[in-house]
Order: sequence, then C-alpha cells, then structure tokens
Amino acid sequence: MKRTESDGISRRRLLAMAGVSAGATVFAPRSLFAHDGTVPPLAKAAASAKNTSFAPLKQIDAGLLNVGYAEAGPANGPAVILLQGWPYDIYSYVDVAPLLASAGYRVIVPYLRGFGTTRFLSSETLRNGQQSVVALDIIALMDALKIEKAILAGFDW
Repeated sequence: MKRTESDGISRRRLLAMAGVSAGATVFAPRSLFAHDGTVPPLAKAAASAKNTSFAPLKQIDAGLLNVGYAEAGPANGPAVILLQGWPYDIYSYVDVAPLLASAGYRVIVPYLRGFGTTRFLSSETLRNGQQSVVALDIIALMDALKIEKAILAGFDW
C-alpha cells in the first residue's frame, strides 16, 4: 500500500521525534543541571514556588483534536512541551512553567486527549489513549503552533 501525506506521520519522522526527546537532556543548557554537587538556580526557585494557576488557557485545532493548553514565556524562545501523565493534569506544571519561561523558554503545557478542555473535532474519531497516538497528537500540536523542534518532558505515576 502506498503511503500518502494524509496517512499521518512516517516511521522515519516518528523515530526522529523519539530520538530528539530521548536525547533532549544532552542538548539542554548546562545551567539546568547541577555539575558540582550544588543545587541549580531553577531547582532552588522551584522549591519555593507556590503558583496556583496559569494565564488564561488557549485552544487550537491540531490534527484530530481541539487542544487546550497553557503557554508561558517568549514566543521566539526555545520550545519546551510539558506532558502530564495519568491521573494528573497540566496543573502539575503550574510552578515549573513560570521558572522555565523566566529562563527564556516558550513553555507549552497541553491537556492530552481525554483531559481538560481538549476535545475531539469529530464524534467519529476512534477514542484511543495509546502512547503512540499521544505522540501523534503532540506532533500535530507542534505543527499547529509552527514549532519546528522542542524539548519534551513528562511524567506518570
């Protein structure tokens, strides 16, 4: 079967994205990590942070979804996408996002499918929460936001 652009993401692009996310810490600025046993400045600030909300959430059509997301930082800064795991939501990053934004990063914290204000664009779309589908959702979000590359971070319980 011949693959067309409308079929979705190619295996090569998916593997490239996986490689980028796996190697993100290699290319992250050294100031984010402690080198000499001291606590890095962002970690010190995070320990005392007490935010309770984001700026008003935004919505954008991306692939099969209308995605709700929080955004902070300069629009031209290096993009960081923070992904929540089940059973959490975007507010897991309410203290982290402002710290990254103050360091010059464009921070995107999307509600994943099935969470918050993110909705399917069609009632006909198959409901699926597999990790590979979530990866496609994030690529569609990056395309909609015109983000060429991003540092990805996430967690789950």
